[in-house]
Amino acid sequence: MAGGASGSGGTGDIQAVQRVGQLLALFTVHRPRLTVAEAATLVGLNRSTVSRYFGSLVLAGVLERARDEPAAYQPGPLLMQLGAVAQGQRRVLDLAPGHMRRLSRETGLTTVLSLLGPTGPVVSLVSEVGTSPILITVRVGTTLGMDSAQGHLFLRFSSDREGFAAWWAGLDPVTRRRVEAEVAEVHLPRPGHADLVGTWKYRLTDVRNVLERASARETAARVAGGALAKAFLRALGVEVRSHVVQIGSVAAPARDRALTVEDFEGVDDDPVRCLDPEASRAMVEHINVQRKANESLGGVFEVVAFGAAPGLGSHTSWEARLDGRLAGALCSIQAVKGVALGDAFDVAGRPGSQAHDEIFYSDERGFYRETNHAGGLEGGMTTGEPLLVRAAMKPLPTLTKPLRSVDIATHEPADALRERTDSATVPAAGVVGEAMVAFVLAGAYREKFGGDHLDDVREAVAAYEERIGWRRG
Repeated sequence: MAGGASGSGGTGDIQAVQRVGQLLALFTVHRPRLTVAEAATLVGLNRSTVSRYFGSLVLAGVLERARDEPAAYQPGPLLMQLGAVAQGQRRVLDLAPGHMRRLSRETGLTTVLSLLGPTGPVVSLVSEVGTSPILITVRVGTTLGMDSAQGHLFLRFSSDREGFAAWWAGLDPVTRRRVEAEVAEVHLPRPGHADLVGTWKYRLTDVRNVLERASARETAARVAGGALAKAFLRALGVEVRSHVVQIGSVAAPARDRALTVEDFEGVDDDPVRCLDPEASRAMVEHINVQRKANESLGGVFEVVAFGAAPGLGSHTSWEARLDGRLAGALCSIQAVKGVALGDAFDVAGRPGSQAHDEIFYSDERGFYRETNHAGGLEGGMTTGEPLLVRAAMKPLPTLTKPLRSVDIATHEPADALRERTDSATVPAAGVVGEAMVAFVLAGAYREKFGGDHLDDVREAVAAYEERIGWRRG
């Protein structure tokens, strides 16, 4: 008797599963919603039976009622999670691995593909970098929080707003408020930043899409790459250094002699990377005073390249002139608004007899100059004198006491966006400037001397320097 009851119950369970399968199979891309009456007609069951099944499936999270059509049912969050798992054996995840491996190789990072589950992105595929000494990964099947980076992407760019209403409801209030603040659109452009024009140019409604891409954080990668360029130049006898000569209204006094590489020893130990101790102390004090007044400060930094061979760059065309390439490279640094090569703006006010570097010759030194007003550049080419480039940086546009602006959504007056910011970044900009000058000089060396091996370049440079009789100062 007991055995017969068990067998009967098992058969009933199987039939119930089959009916659930039939009902769920009714939902397709072209039929994403169904009423009880429609489903009953399609599978040949009475309405009360279909209603009971649908009610149980809603309680399980497999289906949910459509918010704008209460009589209709649609796939619920659990069904979406199961769909994500099922897609692991479908076309999207058949195609993804090759692209993910290539992306991992190119970036040196772990690549993760997630599909949306009931409470957040569900990791469906992971591609790791096998050569990385440190491996940071996540297991397939892990559900990431909606406050994760991938969760932010789904929140911002998914078109399934109804589905998100259900997922959003599952977040605890604290997490919800934090995520809302992180993904909410920003409509308050900052004067002096890329914010407003960037939204116009790319047809955007969210200022954050502009400000994050325009941020100077990307210069960290430039400094990393610049370290390689500087190492290449060092192997050729070229040293690139930088220092701060002005912050706000405080400027270091003019030096009574030309700088040498040795003068830069310990520059990174100074809080503002200034070579003059008294000026450094005055700059620090000026920053502190202006910070308390909710102000930011700009300034001027100088990059010096010692030992660059004559003839890098060319006078033959505008795009080959090293002056323009250096100016462009330095002006590409965020907040840099002007570049001076050598004495630049100072010589603009002098007569010609005091503006140029006279040429001398001796058997011991070869051709040489006693001044360097040109900053090591004439006719778009290096002269063999130290390369001197200064860059003027404006105060950062993000202020702790924001300037006036306009909400781009409502067109109403408002204070500009307030973000985390620094009072003065001129010292850091000088380091970025070193990297940019190194990039340009390394490229100029490669263009002039070629070579598939560093020794090839060294030999070509040595032969050239011997031919023109140039001696390093």
